[in-house]
Amino acid sequence: MAILSPRSTNYERLEGGMGPSRLGNKRFAWKKFAIAAGVLITIVWFFGPREPRSFSWSPTKGTDYGKNVDTAPLPGPPMPAPTKPESGSDKSKPVGNPTADTPASFETDPDPTKTTHCTKPHTPGAPLVQYALMIDAGSTGSRIHVYKFNNCGPSTFYEYEVFKMTQPGLSKFKDKPLDAAKSLDELMDEAMRVVPASLRKCTPLAVKATAGLRLLPGSQSADILEAVEKRLREEYPFQLVEKDPVVIMDGKDEGVYAWITANYLLDTIRAGSPGNGGKAPGTYAVLDLGGASTQIVFEPMFSKPDTALVEGEHKYDLEFAKKNHVLYQHSYLGYGLMRARNHVHQLVEFMASIRLPDEEGKEPPAVVGNPCLARGTQRVVEVEDERSGVKRNVTMNGEQIGSFEACNRVVELVMAKDAICEVKPCSFNGVYQPSLLDTFSSGKVLLLSYFYDRLSPLLPPKSTITVQTIASTAKDVCLGHTSWLNRWGSHADVMKDLAGRPEWCLDLTFMYGLLRLGYEFEETREFEIGKQLQNTELGWCLGATLAMVGGSLSCRV
Repeated sequence: MAILSPRSTNYERLEGGMGPSRLGNKRFAWKKFAIAAGVLITIVWFFGPREPRSFSWSPTKGTDYGKNVDTAPLPGPPMPAPTKPESGSDKSKPVGNPTADTPASFETDPDPTKTTHCTKPHTPGAPLVQYALMIDAGSTGSRIHVYKFNNCGPSTFYEYEVFKMTQPGLSKFKDKPLDAAKSLDELMDEAMRVVPASLRKCTPLAVKATAGLRLLPGSQSADILEAVEKRLREEYPFQLVEKDPVVIMDGKDEGVYAWITANYLLDTIRAGSPGNGGKAPGTYAVLDLGGASTQIVFEPMFSKPDTALVEGEHKYDLEFAKKNHVLYQHSYLGYGLMRARNHVHQLVEFMASIRLPDEEGKEPPAVVGNPCLARGTQRVVEVEDERSGVKRNVTMNGEQIGSFEACNRVVELVMAKDAICEVKPCSFNGVYQPSLLDTFSSGKVLLLSYFYDRLSPLLPPKSTITVQTIASTAKDVCLGHTSWLNRWGSHADVMKDLAGRPEWCLDLTFMYGLLRLGYEFEETREFEIGKQLQNTELGWCLGATLAMVGGSLSCRV
């Protein structure tokens, strides 16, 4: 049976929806497209056929959902113990039992200044125990990761993590850089609690901001970064790394570091990993959905000898544990979940305004029906007038029009699927990407961050998650309270969360559009979702820290 690709269907090109134009200074007259799309969508909403409601699975009442699950349902062997050479031999052997000897957390660590793996470092002069601090300054909040490592083996070995987060993100303090810097004090106090006093001066510290700060205009982001670095140097004893201690991280590094973290913890890239016998890559593809941007990273396998990854910024040559990996990566700035919400609301409000009678002085509507909000729910959102630039609050109302099918049509416009594709094949917004169907057809895929946050509360543990699972869940969420009762009625926490998050319908529909229309995963493609593995937060931070402690370390005078 032939597999149909979304590329075979034409989608309206809506330039200005999300992401940069691929046409230099030329821009589409996106309002003309939106007007035509608005008329078409209106007709389809009210007169078009509806899909039959079919679900890939249907949970029964009494099922335990993933709301309070701290660890992701991921496979993966226990982390191996470090190795040390046998006396008089180049051979190495495990030191201790990794499940029994390695503390699971700071709270169970008998002595944070020592390690249960050995009493002397493998390399003379190296510290026996090494801590490292990484602050993730994201668009919606800041998080600190305090990592403990030991040097019992020839390479640094990771033991455990202490994690803490705070809100809002640094970008919320755009006009108050000192307040932005002080917002990290709570996180640094946690580092002071965990890292032994005797090791603080030799503990490297880095702050990496992501898409939220990238979007600030002018010098606002630079002012915040300068204030943060100044406060960390003056108020805390840790050693800021020499190169780029406080910096806005490049999107490609964000994705690749997340790929390293996941595959390191899943034991697919560490030295001594079993590998896959020369067959298709055994590494996971990692898709990370943040608030302002989203990343995809995978290791494509080309079956034909005359095909390979096209050269460009998307190509990332990585050497890890003495193995070479050629990765495809791309970071879509503007396609994070919070930015996607903004663009969908903006488009819905615009389409509502063009359906009004053309009367001079006519005020734009204060209440707008929005198919991307669950039925019977509403939310006040801020929209910006395209002509005047004036911002105003609009009440978006799911009324009785909220539905997955209607919302998906809006998301399709925002995805810019028909942007000019200069180097084929493309995913969306004119971005080159090798076909996942051709180059990663059997590889495992891990979904992180908002994928986990939005899906896990609604799905039973160890569920088989596919593109169709996301669609079927979105259908039930978008249909409102009666539908929620039928599916989650016995779960008070889930019902409360659904009532408090009208945009959950939009979020799930956008995820479906991103995976199906954007990346072109087939409907039956299975995914794994993750938040933690081995008590460690999944994401880019551990990967970035492994790179940091792998280099030369200095101590503060």
